[in-house]
Amino acid sequence: MAEVATFAPGGYRYIRGRFQYSGGVAAEPGFRIERVRFRCLLPLEAGFRRIEAWLEAAGRPTTAFCACELRSPGQFSEEGFVAFNRAYVQTLERWGIFRDEENPVARSNVCPEVNPPAEPGFHAFSYTVPDDGAGTGTFVIAGSGEAPEGPGQYRDRIIRLGDTSPDAMREKARYVLGAMESRMAALGFGWSDATAAQVYTVHEIHGLLGPEIVARGAAPDGIQWTYARPPVEGLAFEMDVRGLFSERVVA
Repeated sequence: MAEVATFAPGGYRYIRGRFQYSGGVAAEPGFRIERVRFRCLLPLEAGFRRIEAWLEAAGRPTTAFCACELRSPGQFSEEGFVAFNRAYVQTLERWGIFRDEENPVARSNVCPEVNPPAEPGFHAFSYTVPDDGAGTGTFVIAGSGEAPEGPGQYRDRIIRLGDTSPDAMREKARYVLGAMESRMAALGFGWSDATAAQVYTVHEIHGLLGPEIVARGAAPDGIQWTYARPPVEGLAFEMDVRGLFSERVVA
């Protein structure tokens, strides 16, 4: 079972992961998570400034920032991904979130195949707000591709590396769906608690929808398929999941 810790300054708990992101977040009692999607992608630095201003206007500290969804121009090499992440966490460190190589913020970062952005940017972000109600908890599960967690490079862990045949895509999808389920379970949730599930791939998924995705309850209100690649070279299938009751789109 994944290790879960509490990030008290933000009002949420998280699944411990690599330095660049956590495996998922869930609101602690007395809080709920809300999501904001930008109508147009905001470059990374401009996005951080906009998010900081949004949190200030909402009366929330920067530590309330708990999840984000990024878009990048293309897949990173192993070295390029590490370099990008080191730059990304600098702002989180300044915000009082990232410290001692521990990052509680969940994240997805994918690469649109058509009309990719010129530079990495923010598609959406989530944050905690006080909630005195006794409603169902809220959560965001970070994106995961078909590479089991562990030491070493991604390419050494990618399932069926370089193979995108129907059989290989089924195996990749089964692993990723299992990862989503394990992360939700660690935070106390399951598919019945999800309000949205997203698939990121440029490969055929129609054969997977019924027997692999819908049959296990992984399409709570249908599935959103974003025609994009996971962030690291060699990965071919990614998903993320969330259970939220307040989402908005802003210009």
